Amino acid sequence: MKVVCIENTKWILSGPHQLRKFAQENSIKEAISIMKPKQIFISILAVLFVFPLMGTFAQQASSSGSIEVIMTFDYPGAGNLTLPQKINERGDIVGEFIDSNGVTRAFVRFSDGSFSAPIVDPNDTVGFTEGRGINNSRTVCGDYVGSDGNSHGFFLSGGTFTEYDVPGALSTAVLGINDLADFAGAFDPGSGILQGFVSVGGTITSFSVPGAISTLAYQLNNSKQLVVGYYIDGSGILHGYFRDANGVLHFPIDPSGSVGTVLFGDNIRNWVVGRYADSSGVTHGLFFVPPNNFFTFDYPGSTFTSLNGINAAGFICGRYVDASGIAHGIIARVTGTPPTKEAGPEMKAFDSRSLVTPLNQSPSAWGGAMPAR
Repeated sequence: MKVVCIENTKWILSGPHQLRKFAQENSIKEAISIMKPKQIFISILAVLFVFPLMGTFAQQASSSGSIEVIMTFDYPGAGNLTLPQKINERGDIVGEFIDSNGVTRAFVRFSDGSFSAPIVDPNDTVGFTEGRGINNSRTVCGDYVGSDGNSHGFFLSGGTFTEYDVPGALSTAVLGINDLADFAGAFDPGSGILQGFVSVGGTITSFSVPGAISTLAYQLNNSKQLVVGYYIDGSGILHGYFRDANGVLHFPIDPSGSVGTVLFGDNIRNWVVGRYADSSGVTHGLFFVPPNNFFTFDYPGSTFTSLNGINAAGFICGRYVDASGIAHGIIARVTGTPPTKEAGPEMKAFDSRSLVTPLNQSPSAWGGAMPAR
């Protein structure tokens, strides 16, 4: 079976209230040489689909957008797996790479095509530092695993690391940051059930999709009007969601045929990117326009494509996995005008809040990925 979206990162629970994350990538078979970016210009018509949101069916709209692949890239070094995460308005990309020994390090690919040295949080004791978000001031956010075996957030600005944990949390992951230095992520309050959070102007607001065993917030845009992420239901299935400026949660976001959906990034135009897996084991890149429109993108010849970050100009970063199991970075761009549709039903974030204890706390019950990359 090819790599699917929920098999790249695993969390191992080592006690009722402890969470540890280890990287795992499939099929590290061959070393690769340093690759120069391939100037590949592939215009692929995106197929527009319209799917039910909260039981409401919308009419199918005509196709009016496309995605152009600009280039692919790899973090320098033999055998590295390259996993881009977010892209800022300058074109700088933050991400992480996994070396042939399974060690995870963060990196920045600057807009001129150069790379930073590997980014390692000084408190990382297990070889696991992730780069998750970057803004226009080049402040990087992410997470690492410390000596306590838990995940902790960090910010890196001007060469200085600042550690961050949600107050009182057992573990914290900072998954996105905007140009106002507001940020989003997930934390474990000690129950083993992750909650999403946003920090706006220094004020933290946490939230959970009702009935979910975990909720994760991946990005809030510069207008602070849209937060995107995913949640895991009681059966261990991943679904996308978005949270609007009024704190209303819209869910589930699931393209037709999806067996697991993750929303990773958004921009000020409320364009959203992510991925979903189908029942055949193929993972598709996802371009989503709230409230209920999307189209898919598959890198040619690959059965795994993930779109992770998007900026205001429509530039996208993500990755594809080749036939040998090696992950490569993608830079692409949206062209055309995506369609919009009338909003569907809504639920208030705190009106029917319901945190439940997972019936099964094994990694498979958590969708095999916490948080997804």
